[in-house]
Amino acid sequence: MMEMVNITIDSKKIQVPKDYTVLEAARHANIKIPTLCFLKGINEIGACRMCVVEVEGARSLQAACVYPVSEGLVVRTNTPAVREARKVTLELILSNHDRSCLTCVRNRNCELQKLAEELNIEGIRFEGEMKKQPLDDFSPSIVRDPNKCILCRRCVSMCKNVQTVAVIDTMDRGFDTSVKCAFDFSLGEVPCTNCGQCINVCPVGALREKDSTHVVWKALADKELHVVAQTAPAVRVALGEEFGMPIGTRVTGKMAAALKRLGFSKVFDTDTAADLTILEEGTELIERLNNGGKLPLITSCSPGWIKFCEHNYPDLLDNLSSCKSPHEMFGAVLKSYYAEKMGIDPSKIFVVSIMPCTAKKFEARRPELASTGYPDVDAVLTTRELAAMIKEAGIEFDKLPDEQFDDPMGPASGAGVIFGATGGVMEAALRTVAEILSGKSLDRVEYEEVRGLEGIKEATVEIGGMKIKAAVAHGLGNARKILDRVRSGEGQYHFIEIMACPGGCINGGGQPIQPSEVRSWTNVPAARARAIYEEDKDLPIRKSHENPAVKMLYSEYFGQPGSHKAHELLHTHYARRENYPVKN
Repeated sequence: MMEMVNITIDSKKIQVPKDYTVLEAARHANIKIPTLCFLKGINEIGACRMCVVEVEGARSLQAACVYPVSEGLVVRTNTPAVREARKVTLELILSNHDRSCLTCVRNRNCELQKLAEELNIEGIRFEGEMKKQPLDDFSPSIVRDPNKCILCRRCVSMCKNVQTVAVIDTMDRGFDTSVKCAFDFSLGEVPCTNCGQCINVCPVGALREKDSTHVVWKALADKELHVVAQTAPAVRVALGEEFGMPIGTRVTGKMAAALKRLGFSKVFDTDTAADLTILEEGTELIERLNNGGKLPLITSCSPGWIKFCEHNYPDLLDNLSSCKSPHEMFGAVLKSYYAEKMGIDPSKIFVVSIMPCTAKKFEARRPELASTGYPDVDAVLTTRELAAMIKEAGIEFDKLPDEQFDDPMGPASGAGVIFGATGGVMEAALRTVAEILSGKSLDRVEYEEVRGLEGIKEATVEIGGMKIKAAVAHGLGNARKILDRVRSGEGQYHFIEIMACPGGCINGGGQPIQPSEVRSWTNVPAARARAIYEEDKDLPIRKSHENPAVKMLYSEYFGQPGSHKAHELLHTHYARRENYPVKN
């Protein structure tokens, strides 16, 4: 039983768990304390001093986010000294901040802007010299603007402690302190995985995705191009947040309707390609199990994870599935099978992937992903970028009717949908592999043992008389742990699913950004995952190999999973990447 302590906050006597901080205790008492650098579970360092409070007996103001409660503690959160300290701190931050708010990507979704409003900041008393630093826009995925950085260090904590990539850190001291890469390299020259998790934790506009909306607008206006959109499963459970809808609202039909109104010639569901991926990857797993192939087989759907592996675990590259990620597979299919079926010159097909992911922008530029002689995917938009285009076009998203994806590749299975959540690829594969190995249709569809947001999940699944040892990891820090187990021989697995982003694609670097006051106290990935699994349950087809569109592709074009033609179009290879400096 949790030990409790009695404390007083703003004359309100409450009882809270002994391991609480003052910030947590205040929240328990419905007393708001402003924060800026704080992000629960990621960055709890008391650096920004916005959350200072008076603690009876202490000689100075204390940071509520790191100050522990104790029996009899008395705290005041709203005294003249506290209010003045917070205002001075905020004005000092603003005095060295690029305040071009109206043209900032985070306008109206900026935690600094919101604090300035809440604390009634009407002027800056400390105007002085402002540092002007160059924009780092050399990465294909992420733009870093140091002139908007407020030194909260959230991005540093995410990159170093959660993702264990550690390509950015604080450099220099005092007024010269800045967050940047070692040796002043750009993000495009270091082993950045392009996962974009740094963007999602940034409270301001110091980090953003590389904008591709202008490229897509230009393509849509080109009458000679057949512009096709495909949407990842995680987008449908997050896009609504950009229009004020609750976290986890499913907007699949409205999303399809919006894309059609933007002018796309066809709107397809990447889930269909996810089903295709399962047929190829499942066949690859069975092949390795039966013929002594390299095990464990590790999934290859997450481009951030793939790049992480190329930099840090090149000795395990042969363990990766050779399957392209679903949207790249779909791009190859659109520029081959679809082009032939529709009588369109593949050079005139422009494929736009709507993804929850910033790493897909990097992935689309990989030279090995051009199996038809043209890039499989021409442009990648994040969920946020799609929302920006919908708003720019004046489309009232919440008033749109629900519309269907287009044929000939419209239908997808529930297995394809759950790709968006951690454990989803594993579960989708097990649904198909179980029936292939057993040679019969099985009633079991759900594999609860690989679901959930635990960092690493392990399960032994018996299918077709064979015991398959499976593991699931999400977030690159957890990927590192499981790969170290494989390297040491401690982890004996047959099949491993790895997603670069904590929570999987539902929490990708291109998803709607939730502020700390929401993200710290609400399980955003869980709400989005719940919506993913609800959509899976609602679909009539829940196994990839039963998808009629996928059956048609094999009967008319590929022959069978793992065929020569399938390998030409749907599979790829990976290679070791150096560390410093690197070419992205």
